Parts: sequence; structure tokens; C-alpha cells
Amino acid sequence: MVPKIAVLGCGYWGKNHVRNFAELGVLHSVCDPNNELAKKFAQEYSVSAYSFEEILNDPTCDGIVIATPAILHASLAQEALKAGKHVFVEKPLTLDISEAQDLCLLAQERQQILMVGHILQYHKAYLKLKELVKLGKLGKLQYIYSNRLNLGKIRTEENIWWNIAPHDVSMILGIVNEMPTTVYATGAAYLSSQIHDIATAHINFESGVQAHIHVSWLHPFKQQVLVVVGDKGMAVFDDCLPWDQKLAFYDSQVVSRQGVLEAIKGEQKFISLEPDEPLKRECLAFIEAIKTGKPPVTDGEEGLRVLQVLTAAQQSMDLQKMVDLKNVQSNDYFSHESAYVDEGARIGKGTKIWHFSHILKDTEIGEEVVIGQNVMIGPDVKVGNRCKIQNNVSLYKGTVLEEGVFCGPSSVFTNVNTPRAEIERKDEFLPTVIKRGATIGANATIVCGNTIGAYSLIAAGAVVTKEVPAHGLMAGVPARRIGWVSHAGEVLGNDLKCPREGRRYRQVDEHTLEEI
Repeated sequence: MVPKIAVLGCGYWGKNHVRNFAELGVLHSVCDPNNELAKKFAQEYSVSAYSFEEILNDPTCDGIVIATPAILHASLAQEALKAGKHVFVEKPLTLDISEAQDLCLLAQERQQILMVGHILQYHKAYLKLKELVKLGKLGKLQYIYSNRLNLGKIRTEENIWWNIAPHDVSMILGIVNEMPTTVYATGAAYLSSQIHDIATAHINFESGVQAHIHVSWLHPFKQQVLVVVGDKGMAVFDDCLPWDQKLAFYDSQVVSRQGVLEAIKGEQKFISLEPDEPLKRECLAFIEAIKTGKPPVTDGEEGLRVLQVLTAAQQSMDLQKMVDLKNVQSNDYFSHESAYVDEGARIGKGTKIWHFSHILKDTEIGEEVVIGQNVMIGPDVKVGNRCKIQNNVSLYKGTVLEEGVFCGPSSVFTNVNTPRAEIERKDEFLPTVIKRGATIGANATIVCGNTIGAYSLIAAGAVVTKEVPAHGLMAGVPARRIGWVSHAGEVLGNDLKCPREGRRYRQVDEHTLEEI
């Protein structure tokens, strides 16, 4: 069987995929939001220009290459896998660890190939370097450093670390063959306050190997160098040099003579390599994986490992401290680079924390929670699974949100009834409990010391000063009950039947509604 491959994205890098798969005789079709660009490549390579939906529904297409902005990788790859297609995603696999895990699980369940575009894993110089390490030519590994520098191409979607460093992380993990223990990273943003242009990461492994990565798109000349240092020799992979000089071995080493360390500078030896195109080898690997069902070297799991290191480094840059990779792997949540998560806060899997938000210490956030922009939570606040907290909300100590609570934009929670700027009243904090499934409308105020009943709905702008019954519809200043709402948040009529779900209720008394 010769698999047929569609390429989604014909731009800066995608066009190279189009050319290679066409040269290999397996190009099925092309797709790009720019219809004129898609038609141009379709005409040049005598294939069809399809929409993404048409590719998904075409049984003659076996695999899809996704060469789009990174923010789209997760959703497009998921749709493709669900449609029964093998998937090749350009780096990074996703921008979120939990999304990458979901893709890996989906590919495994459906027995489909999920591949990541870590192209240097298919470069002849890198493959030969790995062979030298495996044969012990460098001795015991000690230190690895990688510089990937250039002037541009400047991105506005992701920073330099996410745009370029995946290649370096992938190569280093492939050589050391273990996950790091800690990562410390720094970065600087000059062209935009939100996008790092320069980043440096220091990575430590349990075996004692250390690695250093420096990436920048504000550098006067291009440099792509990987240096591997062992106790018996050193190797340099310089991808900017001609093929006959790309890989060099040095038998340099440091020896101890009578307790005195001495550096011995060895000879340089270039390793003979036959020129070829790494991308073509990568494309061939995808085709072979589809044919055989055997995962490629850069499968989804390898992409996930790289993503875990990328995420740890980003967190280190944001927090300005060393990050234990074990914590990153167990957290599996997304935090925007402008957000802050204090040490001691616990964040559940799949949670997303957006721009300029701050999670204080000893706060517990559940799974799949969405926290909008400019939100402050904590300390000692509990937020249950699947809550949604919109922009400009502050949750203070003593606040508890059970599962599935919705807090509308700029809703207000207090924790002291009679605050004074000059009088300390921390011992007077009153708890506020928002029960499961309740909705707090935009600009509503919840005065502390009250419980908001399950599945109740607080109208926009209301001021709640007393207990709210389950399913109560509250409005006004101060808020009073003006009706009832169902589990689905629908206002109930006189028949007390939910128009959305068909559930029926009965009113027991003025403060109690129950389902029948």
C-alpha cells in the first residue's frame, strides 16, 4: 500500500512538505486558508486543493500533515485522528501538556500514527553523533550545549522558546536518553512585552549530565551548533557548515595527573557524511510508519516529553526560579506566560490560567477549570472541577467554589463585613460557599458569610446579602428571589418544567425546590 498524504498549510514551512511528499509520489491534496495559495500549489503539483472538511471525509487520504500556527495543532490533530487519519504535526506537538496527552491516548486507542516534526532527529549528522555516543567514543557524557541563533524569523503567536527550542530539547533528550530532573530558564522580551525574543535554559539530569540551550532571533548572524562533551572526547554538530564539516570529533579531554587537572587538546576530525535533505528523510519516516504501523522516532510520546521540558522552562521564566520537572509532569495545566502561580498552589489537570492572573499560595484549583484574564485567587481558596471564572474576578481567603460554578465578569466577593484600611481584621474573615452548578452574573456582589445554593442563578448586578436557596433566581439590590431555575439554568414557568431538559420540579415551601 502506498499511503496518500494531504498537507494542511502551504506557507513558510508547509510548502516544503508539499514539495517533498509530491516528489515522493504520495501527495494527495493541499489545503490552506489562503485559497489562492492552495490553488497555486495544487496546480504546480497536479493535485486537488481541498477544504479541511473535504480531506477529513475523503477515504482515499491516509494521512495529514499539519503545518499551521502552533495554537491550532491540538484541535486540528484531534479532528484528523477522529476522522481516521494518521497525523504528522509540526513542532511543537501542542502548547498544552494535557492536550498532548489526549492526542497520544487518542492515537493509541485508534491505532493510528501520531508524529511530531522534530526534523533534526532525521539529520545524518545528528544520527552519526548519537552513534558516536552509543559506541562510547565520547566516554561518559558530562555536558551538552546548543546555540540556535539568527536574526528573525520573528513570530507573534509564540515566543522564541516555543518556536525554536523544540529542536534542541528533542536532540538533547535523544542523546541523554532520560528525562531531566530540573530546569532553570531566563528570557528577555524586547520587541514585544509579551513575547520573549531571547531565552536560555539550564537542564539537569539524574545521571549527572547537564545541558545548556540558548536561542534568539535577535542575533547578527545565524548559528546552529550542538556540542556534546564526554570524559574521553567531544563532538560538534554545526548545521551551518558544508556537509563535509557538519560533524567534527575532538579527542580532547581533561585528565588528572598526580591530583592536578590538565586539559589535553586533541585533534579535530571531520566525520564523512553523504549530503541529503533531512525533511525528506522525515517525510519518508512518516510514510514508513503508516505502512508498518510502527511508531517513528518522533512519535507523540517523544513530542510529549519535549513539551514537558518546554513547559518547565516557560514556568521557570515566569516564576524566575528553578522548576522541578516532576511537578510539571504531574500538574499538566496551562498557565499563560504573564500569569503567576505561587509555590504551594495546587492546579488540576487541564486547567487553563490566562493573561495577568495570579494564583496565591495554598490555593487548590480543580481539573478543567478556566480562569480568565486579571483574576486573583487566594490564598487558601478552593475551586472545584470544571468551574469557569471570567475576567476581573477576585476570590479571597475563605471562599469555596464547588464543582461547575460560573463566575461572570467582574463579579465581586468579599471576606470582611466592616473593613477599614487602618484596622487589622484578618481574624474576622467570614467564609463564602458557592454550591455546585451555581451561576454568579456579571458585576454581581456576594457579601461574605453566606452560602449560595446549588444550581442557583444570581442576576447581573445583584447584591446578595443573605443565604440563597438551591435553584433560586436572585435579582435586585439587595437581592431577593424572583423565581426558580432548573439544573440547566433555565428559568422555570408556572409548570416548573425545564424547557431544555424536560426535568420537572415542585416547590416544597418558599425556600425549597425539589426535582420530581
